Amino acid sequence: MDQAASTGSTRNDPHAQERAARQAPLLLHSLSLFEEIFALLFRERRIRRVVEVGVESGQVSAMYARLGAEVVHCVEPLPTEEMRANIAGHDALDLVERPSPEAFDELPVADLYVLDGDHNYAVVSRELDWITRNAPDALVVLHDVLWPWGRRDLYYQPTPLDVADRQPDGPDGPTVWHDGVTPAGFIGAGAFTNAVEAGGERNGVCTAVEDVLAEAPGAWWLRIVPAVFGLGVLGRAESPAAEAICAALDPIASSGLLAALENNRIALYTRVLQMQYDAAAHAGHADELSELVAGQQQEIQELRGELEPLRAAARELREMRLARHELEQERDRLRTELSPLPSLRRWADRALVKTRGGGSRDRDQR
Repeated sequence: MDQAASTGSTRNDPHAQERAARQAPLLLHSLSLFEEIFALLFRERRIRRVVEVGVESGQVSAMYARLGAEVVHCVEPLPTEEMRANIAGHDALDLVERPSPEAFDELPVADLYVLDGDHNYAVVSRELDWITRNAPDALVVLHDVLWPWGRRDLYYQPTPLDVADRQPDGPDGPTVWHDGVTPAGFIGAGAFTNAVEAGGERNGVCTAVEDVLAEAPGAWWLRIVPAVFGLGVLGRAESPAAEAICAALDPIASSGLLAALENNRIALYTRVLQMQYDAAAHAGHADELSELVAGQQQEIQELRGELEPLRAAARELREMRLARHELEQERDRLRTELSPLPSLRRWADRALVKTRGGGSRDRDQR
């Protein structure tokens, strides 16, 4: 076995695996990751026509053509400009701007149906019911048959479904760390909502598959690849190459290693979602604190502006008190200096009286 293929690196390029890991998205979700599974299907039976529901960007659609499909009908009621450009640039791709399963009536029966559109019971059950009745020999591949939407409906918004076809839903999302939904879980940020409760009847992609196959004419087989949210592959027991396909899929579908890796992946990813939510909450608190500090600083500046006149008045008052104190000291000094004056005044008065009295007696004697 080639070392680079088995380890992702060589002794001369020991960091190749790290580079690949850095370049990969944190959340693995694309059907392109299952190219080996699709290659297996194309190898075991002739697939000329593909109907794909839920077109990522047109890149996955081109994969089916590369594997051997002559035409790929890309069913997408709301295509993006990128999707239009990618599909228009490939002769084998045909854009169908209609919702499923209504679009199925307008198209020739296909050899392979890839269902990766609305991940809810109502839509998936209608799509599968149409296929089992009108294209019983086709292969069907469905994404998201395991957590989080295997047993819990997702509704892209705005949803065209009637209330009777929906579970009670909301903006919070599921997480591995408890059974309920939470704003720190797998949320759609306005793009989709999730059923509030998981399980029960008419809830989830896998539930829809089970119910339709239970009512479908003939015997049908189902294999689930336990990776990247679960890839379901199903077909009628009497369809071409059914036995060979099941034999090739069985080791993959029953792999405990793949199942353990998927459980670990979604546990780690939802832990990251929780950490991101907590970080955003802390950032919000930090913003609030910054706003509070800024407001207090502004208030301090205003108080400083109000304080300055008071300080000026205090300085003036201190100066007045100092002047008053100096005046009081001068007064006390003068009082001290002038304190003999009353005695001198009394002595002078007595002397004057004596002087005046003695003069009169002298005049009388003469």
